[in-house]
Amino acid sequence: MDNLWIAALDPADRKRIEPHLNERPFSQGQVLYDAGESVGEVWFPMSGVVSLMTVLDGDKMIETAAIGREGLVGVTCGPLNARAASRAIAQVDGVSACCPAAVFADALSHSEGMRTALAKFTESLFAQVQQIAACNAQHRLDERLARWLLTIHDRADADRFALTQSDIAGMLGVRRATVSEVGSALEDKKLILRGRGWVEVLDRKALEGASCGCYALMRGVMKDLGVPRPNTSTH
Repeated sequence: MDNLWIAALDPADRKRIEPHLNERPFSQGQVLYDAGESVGEVWFPMSGVVSLMTVLDGDKMIETAAIGREGLVGVTCGPLNARAASRAIAQVDGVSACCPAAVFADALSHSEGMRTALAKFTESLFAQVQQIAACNAQHRLDERLARWLLTIHDRADADRFALTQSDIAGMLGVRRATVSEVGSALEDKKLILRGRGWVEVLDRKALEGASCGCYALMRGVMKDLGVPRPNTSTH
């Protein structure tokens, strides 16, 4: 499965980085890089989902963005030679194409098209971070959970994906018992189905209706910027 950001580049620009790419699987819970670390490579997910986590006191953390095959991970936290401002954790198992950061930086320096593509993606990612921050502060947990599940569903390329109550609680920054209660409400409405360590989306359209407006706004920003959007045609 291709990375959509790379696939959208001009052929000449793809050739700048494709010879340097190597495929690497990642598994749920794997830390790709941690906050404060130097980021030595750029990850281009071809499947799976990576969450960017803001780390708080006591090693608590909350998700501020999710990235799948529509984007890249490793250059959106600051300049290429900067230390990461967030922790990148695999949320859903997948495979990524990886490129040395120095190679990617050199490719950017020689291609206005690549710089423009990166700027559009980082702008859409920044919009996602802002929207999630506002959502976490203002909206009900059931709306936030529906929004988050839709975000993962877009990028997981499957209706069922591995998630525990603890995983979801960590992403939303709430207690596990609270997630269990709100998840039961969505399940009673037959929007989702839950099992031991997994969640399945049963009625995507109804789940969109149960979400706050933040999900549609984030998708709209990607469309307006011309950023490849996660493919929902298989759902």
